[in-house]
Formats: sequence, C-alpha cells, structure tokens
Amino acid sequence: MPKMRFSKIRIYEFKDLIGNKKQPKTLQDRGPKLADLLENRDYLDAFRSFLQSEFSAENIEFWLACREYKRTTSSGKLCNKAADIYKEFLHPMAQKEVNIDHHTHEKIKRSLVKPDLTCFDEAEMHIYRLMEEDSCPRFLKSEAYQNLRNAARNPV
Repeated sequence: MPKMRFSKIRIYEFKDLIGNKKQPKTLQDRGPKLADLLENRDYLDAFRSFLQSEFSAENIEFWLACREYKRTTSSGKLCNKAADIYKEFLHPMAQKEVNIDHHTHEKIKRSLVKPDLTCFDEAEMHIYRLMEEDSCPRFLKSEAYQNLRNAARNPV
C-alpha cells in the first residue's frame, strides 16, 4: 500500500507542475518562426550558413529544391527535376542525402515513374519540421542571428 500512496503523490505533484507551466504568449517572446526567416533573403542566407557550420545544409537545400520543383509548369521538366532531386538528396549514395524514413523514401521512389507536383510533399514537410524544431531554435541563439538582427532596420 505505501507504494500506491507514493504514486498518488507523484501524480499529484506532476499535475501541479503541468498546471503551473507558463507558456510564452507572444511571437516576440518566442522569437521569429522559421517561415519568417525563410521569407527574408538575409536571414535565409544566414540560416543556410549556420546549417553549413552544423553540417546539415542539405536540409535547407532540399527544402528549397522542393519549393522550386513546385513552380515547374512543364510535365517534361517535372520528370527531369524530380529525378535530379532524388539523385541529389534521396539516393542512398547522394552526397547531400537528407534523413527521411524508409516508407517516405520508397513512396517517393515509386512516384518517380510519373511524378507530380506533390511527390516530395511528405519529405519536404518532415525536413521543414526538423529544421523548425531542431536547427531554428539553435540558430536564433547563435551569434550570427543576433548580429544580423541587431544590424537590421526591420528585424524579423
């Protein structure tokens, strides 16, 4: 029985801690979002350099390649661009291989037979979330970001 009492106390304490957790309320408290950074050329360049310093530039390069791919209007070019993206970022021997799950990788590989504008969407969203949750918070704490923000007339 003492074990149950201990568990009840711990659950109660845990609930109390969760209830009192303060969340930032404004965008300024959290800093800019990744989407804000990617829309500004200076911040995008600084973020890309930051990712290069962390040996993860393939993520932003893949994301940008996917964005460019979606602007393709010719179905003939679509096939070539899809194959190029696969070769550069998804092929097992690619020098800039991005880290996506096997299921998504195989789904993209199958779609290359007749690619459409959405064939990279799942991988693109995965890489975006990875940058948003992992790389971006570190970038916002970096000296490069702080210097750029201080020098900017209209910080993001």
